[in-house]
Amino acid sequence: MADHGPTISTESDTESNLASPALRTSAVTRRTLLGGAGIAVGAAVLTSPPGVPGVAPAAAQTVGVGVSTEARPLDAAFKRRAFEVRAACASTNEKIAIPPHPANGDEARYTNKIGSDSRGLPHDKRGEVEQAAWQALYAACESADPADFEKIPLGGARKLVNPIGTQAVSLSGINPTQIAIPPAPALASAERGGEAVEVYWQSLLRDVPLTELRDDTTNRDVLAATEEINKLADFRGPKSGGRVTPGTLFRANALYFDPTDPKGRSVTPPGVLDGPLISQFLLRDVPYASQWISAQIRTALPTSEFLTDYEEWLATQNGAAPKRRIQFDATPRYIATGRDLAEYIHAGPALGWAAALILATPGGGADPRYTGMYPPTEPASYPSNPYRKSKTQMPAGGTFGLPYVQALLATGISNSVRAAYWQKYFVHRAVRPEAYGGLAHHRLANGVSDYPLHENFLKSEALDRSKAKYGTYLLSQTYPEAAPFHSTYPGGATSVGAVTATILKAFFDESRVIANPVQPDPADPTKLVPYSGPPLTVGGELNKLAVNFGFGRNWAGIHWRSDASASMAIGEEVAIGMLRDERTTLREPFEGFSFTRFDGSRVTI
Repeated sequence: MADHGPTISTESDTESNLASPALRTSAVTRRTLLGGAGIAVGAAVLTSPPGVPGVAPAAAQTVGVGVSTEARPLDAAFKRRAFEVRAACASTNEKIAIPPHPANGDEARYTNKIGSDSRGLPHDKRGEVEQAAWQALYAACESADPADFEKIPLGGARKLVNPIGTQAVSLSGINPTQIAIPPAPALASAERGGEAVEVYWQSLLRDVPLTELRDDTTNRDVLAATEEINKLADFRGPKSGGRVTPGTLFRANALYFDPTDPKGRSVTPPGVLDGPLISQFLLRDVPYASQWISAQIRTALPTSEFLTDYEEWLATQNGAAPKRRIQFDATPRYIATGRDLAEYIHAGPALGWAAALILATPGGGADPRYTGMYPPTEPASYPSNPYRKSKTQMPAGGTFGLPYVQALLATGISNSVRAAYWQKYFVHRAVRPEAYGGLAHHRLANGVSDYPLHENFLKSEALDRSKAKYGTYLLSQTYPEAAPFHSTYPGGATSVGAVTATILKAFFDESRVIANPVQPDPADPTKLVPYSGPPLTVGGELNKLAVNFGFGRNWAGIHWRSDASASMAIGEEVAIGMLRDERTTLREPFEGFSFTRFDGSRVTI
């Protein structure tokens, strides 16, 4: 639809009470219609509850007798600069082109939509989506009209997650359409088959201590998983010497869009192969002023496995609320297994907030629960922080202090979710692992030959072991509701972890070596024991924090490796756009934000 420009109407009704000049009522309504689409934008109505005087905008309030109404030159200059900065940021971001957004072709390839995410819509007994419901979802994703999303038939009580939220305009950074990721692996591809083998192994090894993921392990199950993954035709996880080893098993990669390679450019972020799989930021108590947050968590018992019963699986695909609940361990402990990590990130913990508190709070106190990572004489902020050179000023909530960083983290989380969810709904709509498990069930248990899953998966030891353990080819899930109702690709949680790590690397010295690193005691995960090995840096452990958040959901059974790896680049790009705008707003003499990207390159903004 053509955009004929905004239509703005303003109505104002103001009364003055001469006996009480402070009591003034002003109601201002401002409505803009975008292209005649009927979307009200920028409405602002200053109203008050009945019996309470209205409040006029500050610029319209009565000025006391004898007070000049002329703006001071300094005030006018600040106002003008604010306008110019906002215009400059908008102009810079608008000039960034929209890249291509290739999809994997499964949506057009399969008329029954078995390669696409349809959970939450009504399905038949085989778990295939009803076509009318799919067409309604497709039409809504094509139009992005909120009214069209209200027309989608749902199969149960659960709802789709926030599709219209992706259409919000972020006032900092770039638009979601300006970020490119490679297409998701196709349903029948060797890469998707390899990812399925990996996620089935993760489900089998959820309760093995993560300390067994080391190259000198004697754990037979870890060695079997490593051996099979090395035989896959297409596997993109980290390797050592060209091979997957127990020390690289289930570790993370980041995936960048590459116009010369349809599969994208896969890299291993610095630090994620060093030391324990769990970031040091998740193993330390968090100082929170006069309080503290324990690093020990409530975790699920190994009996908490879901969706291995077909009727439970089908009900979940249709959007039914879960009937069973997680059974929790009564004893809190440190994150020691894949199941622990999956449960820690189940409800979206404030892990970035915690890391910022650890980095920004002075250390050296008598009680480690209330102290941060560094002695007070060695601030963790990075060398180009302008206040490190000031003789008379210090940072605070306005700029460069902890509240300023926390505000950017909060905005970054929202912006990164918008960017990831936009890809989920409006580009990829790729199939979730739980639905892929349903295809495996029908292919192998019911002889449905037209479900084209790769032989690497169908003949895998991981699938055979899972069948022997659960009595079904369905993929076990640690969450009773399984995955949220939006597409698997890319992962929203990983984009949150990535934007968080990038912002924190921009404000804190990522080169610092972390003193006295720890890991959970394999024999008693309620305790920590020292870790000895290669040095662990702030930057590496922040990268690890990012991947723990996203890749942890692979342990739960709700995501593929590619979901998480592609979102690393999304979160990083969102953070870079925000920091670029933020840099423009600052008045301090400042060399710029400088940090190491997930591909190991340095960037200065």
